[in-house]
Amino acid sequence: MKIILNNRLENFKADSLSISEIIKQKNFTFKLLVTKINGGLIKKENRDTAFVKDGDTVLILHLISGG
Repeated sequence: MKIILNNRLENFKADSLSISEIIKQKNFTFKLLVTKINGGLIKKENRDTAFVKDGDTVLILHLISGG
């Protein structure tokens, strides 16, 4: 499966992966993440059931605060 992840072409061996699986495979470790598939916001509680397929555009961003 080929997807655009954070503006980069990425290849995965699976035909479909959940957002949670992509987060684990790509080692995103931040607690506060914003996730989108094809521009649609995916809530944290839906990441296990939101699946990405070939050709999708995925955005996974971490939120940082400071002062």
